[in-house]
Amino acid sequence: MPAQSLVVGYDELAALKLLALDGALDSEVKVSCADLADRLDASNQTASRRLQRLDDAGLLTREIVSNGQWVSITDDGEWELKREYEDYRRIFEDVAGVDLTGTVTSGMGEGRHYISLSGYMEQFEDRLGYEPFPGTLNVDLTEESVRARSAMEALDPVPIDGWEDGDRTYGPAVCYPAAIQTTDDETYEQAHVIAPERTHHDEDQLELIAPAKLRDEMELDDGDHLTVHVEGAP
Repeated sequence: MPAQSLVVGYDELAALKLLALDGALDSEVKVSCADLADRLDASNQTASRRLQRLDDAGLLTREIVSNGQWVSITDDGEWELKREYEDYRRIFEDVAGVDLTGTVTSGMGEGRHYISLSGYMEQFEDRLGYEPFPGTLNVDLTEESVRARSAMEALDPVPIDGWEDGDRTYGPAVCYPAAIQTTDDETYEQAHVIAPERTHHDEDQLELIAPAKLRDEMELDDGDHLTVHVEGAP
């Protein structure tokens, strides 16, 4: 999946939305700067600049011809539109839980050790209903989702108690039921966000556990986009 090379603003996203309404999510569509300018209430030059910025950011592909441009929205462009859609859902719909978006990243390898400890594993089996794969899927959150993450505080978590093994003390954690969705609309629903009390991760990263190895189950690579729908404990 191509990396986004430029951060675009709301003006560019407005142009991207119009292209999507014209069918550019499904196939190439032909657009002229004059027509796009009229719909954006902007000048031809402004419309042309917005298309250029979307192209530079990897959100669309385009082929310039004598009487217009053939454009198609990329996977990254569709991802940006979905992020906007989730924002509007939170505004206008009574949506339970919170949707957080981000990209898959490699962790520090600590998850495998801690998840497999018996004092945690026994509680996972009892309180989550499954034995997690010994490791976590790490997701770097977007700036918007870092801010939205605070909404998780209003959700009821599944508590995981701290414990001792005679040599050291292990801290408590909380888990939140979560469903994971890829840009291809593949969904995995039996997962949990885990938030240890002591962690090397900042608030801009999520850790996810599940019965399966999520990278293999969902065919994920570093940089892949995800939406994580987090809910409160039933």
